[in-house]
Amino acid sequence: MSEHRRAIVGHHDSSTRGTLASYVTGYIFSIYLTITAWLLVRNHLLQKTPLLILIILLALAQFMVQIFFFLHLGRERKPRWRLIVFFGMVAIVLILVIGSLWIMTTLRYRMTIPQMENYMNQQQGL
Repeated sequence: MSEHRRAIVGHHDSSTRGTLASYVTGYIFSIYLTITAWLLVRNHLLQKTPLLILIILLALAQFMVQIFFFLHLGRERKPRWRLIVFFGMVAIVLILVIGSLWIMTTLRYRMTIPQMENYMNQQQGL
């Protein structure tokens, strides 16, 4: 019985491991996408709406690069457990991002202009 348990625990799927070439390729893609987004925003190369759409597309591309090259999702034979953990992580990130945006958006409507000016003046002393 204990031999069977060791065989199950000790078994690793080597096809999910990355090679040095895949890590370097993922790193280069990540740097390229990050610098592209930074240059677009810094140099104001597009109007507001197309720039926002392009930044979102670059962020999604960066997300896919991270998943494929660094997390190795999609390469294993049975990706069930990794996908469950991954979707749990995505749900937590979405809750944090959407909740933060909701709080920031509604805060603007809940504070009057004098309240905001008073708050900003108090924060400059930090």
